Amino acid sequence: MTFDQHAQSFGAAADAYERGRPGYPDEVAAWLVPDGTQRVVDVGAGTGKFTRTLVGRATEVVAVEPDAAMRDRLTTVLPDVRALDGTGEAIPLADGSADVVTFAQAWHWVDPRRGATEVARVLRPGGVLGLVWNVRDESLPWAKRLGEVVKRPESLVMDYAAPVVGAPFDDGGTYEQFRWVHEQSRSDLLDMIASRSYVIVRPEAERAAVLRDVADLLDSDPATAGATVSVPYITHVHRYLRP
Repeated sequence: MTFDQHAQSFGAAADAYERGRPGYPDEVAAWLVPDGTQRVVDVGAGTGKFTRTLVGRATEVVAVEPDAAMRDRLTTVLPDVRALDGTGEAIPLADGSADVVTFAQAWHWVDPRRGATEVARVLRPGGVLGLVWNVRDESLPWAKRLGEVVKRPESLVMDYAAPVVGAPFDDGGTYEQFRWVHEQSRSDLLDMIASRSYVIVRPEAERAAVLRDVADLLDSDPATAGATVSVPYITHVHRYLRP
């Protein structure tokens, strides 16, 4: 499968994405969005998992998402948020019209140099670019085994602590981590796995086999054998200022 096929796969699993993907700690949005912000733009918004934490922190929140099925799901969940068709390389807003632009679980799908140029165009001087990733904390034995079961293609693995970002945001920015635990049902955890691009693009038999292996793993460990699973996460957050 190509990089583009992975990037464009999510609409096929929009419902599983909404049910299974975790949200984000409120502290992340608070760290990225200054008081008095007028407009925040969440790019690659998906079904609005991070978008909803931005609502109320700015006068206006705009979501940008290229997949129609994901946008439809977002507008169902967040009917008051304007949702636009666009990408990190082509944000459908005027020059200097945003105070904050965020990419949650999305920057790795963007060309870092073209994306940085486009974000700089949309941001006002002094505006904030925020990059956010939820990453499962695999320090627990069962979580480490889960990571081994659902290995990601090496082409999609990146250093979440040091992403590549083009000019004018290539000064390293400011970095913070937020550790937290997401409580979710067993079925929602299976939906979380099913909503990953490297699972979505597999043939049906291979997808079913991965989900069976995950279910067997959950059954085999007392920490995960109940109706609810406590999934530890590290949220990696980067904040850059537009010169």
